[in-house]
Formats: sequence, structure tokens, C-alpha cells
Amino acid sequence: MDVEPYRGELLAYCYRMLGSFHEAEDLVQETMLRAWKARDRYDGARASVRTWLYRIATNACLTALEGRARRPLPSGLAGPSEDPGAPLAPASDVPWLQPFPDGRFEAEVRADMRLALVAAMQVLPPRQRAVLVLREVLEFSAAEVAEQLGTTVAAVNSALQRARSALASAGAAEQVVEPEDPQTRAVIQRYVRAFEAADVPALVRLLTDDAVLEMPPVPLWYAGRRDYGLFMERVFAMRGVGWAATPVTANGQPALAAYAPEPGGGCRLHSLQVFTVTAGRIAWNVVFTDPRVLGAFGLPGTLRVGGGAGRTSC
Repeated sequence: MDVEPYRGELLAYCYRMLGSFHEAEDLVQETMLRAWKARDRYDGARASVRTWLYRIATNACLTALEGRARRPLPSGLAGPSEDPGAPLAPASDVPWLQPFPDGRFEAEVRADMRLALVAAMQVLPPRQRAVLVLREVLEFSAAEVAEQLGTTVAAVNSALQRARSALASAGAAEQVVEPEDPQTRAVIQRYVRAFEAADVPALVRLLTDDAVLEMPPVPLWYAGRRDYGLFMERVFAMRGVGWAATPVTANGQPALAAYAPEPGGGCRLHSLQVFTVTAGRIAWNVVFTDPRVLGAFGLPGTLRVGGGAGRTSC
């Protein structure tokens, strides 16, 4: 029995359930171990290997989620800050939502993984979350999901309706364009040039009127072009100019790795910025600075001359 071909899609599934790439890796490894130990009891007449693995993974995820707090983003905890100069104190006690390094995996595992949707899913009860992903994303039948969860088809259908309603109320059903869309690429390229030039007015011109900027593990977040711009002015005043940026993708969304200038020359990896682009403007930027998150993307720790997209120096 070969289970390795399913590792990537199981990782994406566990990530949607847990909101953590690192925990998802652990749960996939546990799933594979459980499958190996139970291989003699596998009945191919009742279910395919894929369905059987998802049943094991679902049970592992539900067990892992028992008694756990959800993984939020700052905008899911409180209203926006109105002080662009507020202290940037990280909240290390919050289990923050993590991004998914989809550039390391096949394209098919990246569908329906955008941050807004994964963040909204964390609010759902775990079993509703499982039903939603298994039915809507992975397209298992209601009967298959009922078998995986040890429940009835009627209960699966009911849970699916409640989950759909909750996501619609949260606005998470909104469709966004793909990172390879030509207009999206052009917007991100202009953002990179403005960011590397520390040109705050140019950055602000690329935003929607109600653009959101948040930066876990700092619990602050800002809404609107004015506060976004004021905060970016503060960043460049604090860390200096001469940043570098390398375009990447995360959660099927355009992103960039930002490198801050070092006093001795060169730039050091500072953050990962994940964008939501709508109607040719940036509507949302989530900035991750956790070293473990950055490590998951396999990014170089430093850049030298010419390291950034379109840069002539660093």
C-alpha cells in the first residue's frame, strides 16, 4: 500500500483544519504512522486508500483540536488601532494563524486556502470545519464524510449548511484573483518598487480605501489608507531605507519576502507579507515576522547586491 502520494494533499487538509503549517506537518506524520500500524486492517472493499487516510487524518485533527483555542489574526480579536505609533509588543500567548508555503507543493493542494477563508474557518466548531473541507474542497460525498466522521448523512448535510452560513456571514466566501493574474502581478511589482524605494505615497496609491494591515504576533492592526501610510512611514524611520523584496506566494496568494537593511551592508530577512488584491488594488496585507513561519518558506536569511526584485543595491 503506497500512501506517500497523498502526503501533500493531507498536509493541506490538516493545515485548513489547524491553521498551523507546523502542526499540520506533525499531524500528517501521525496519520502516516497510524495508517502503517493499521495496514493489516485496511479493507479495500469498503473504502479507497485516499478515503481511509482522510478518515485517519480527520480523527487525528479532531483529537488535536480538543480544548484548543482557535488560531486568529489580529483583526479577529479586536477593532483596528487608531494610533500608528502604538508600541509593537508581540502577544506570544496567542496561537496565531500561520501562512502556508504553497510554493513548496504542487498547485492542486493550494485551492481554497487563502488566509481570509482559513481564518474564518477557525471560528467553526472542528466537526463543522471538517465537513466543510471534506465536502466543499475535497468533494467527498455526504455518505463518505458520514463514514469518516462516524455520523449520519443528515447530520453531515446539516453541519455543511451551518458552516456555509457562518462563512457567508463572515464575508469569507468572497472570490479573489489568482496570484498569476496579469493585473495582480503588475500591482505587486509596483508595490515592490515602491517598498524598496521607501516611497510611501506610491504605496498608498496602490491600496483600496479601506485596506487592512496586520502583523502577527503583534496584536495591532490598521484599517484605511491613511493609517497604513503612517505606519509604513514609521517602519522606514525605525529600520531605515534600502529594503529588498522578493516575490513569493502563500496560501495561493501573492506575497513578498521583505529584507531589512543591515548596518554593515546587505539585508536580512525580516518578514513575509501576504496580499489580497481586489479590482487592481491591495485590500489586505498580513505581515508575518515569526522566525518559524519564515523558516517554513525556505527563504535565504540574507541578501546582497541585486538580491531583490528590480533592485540595483541592497
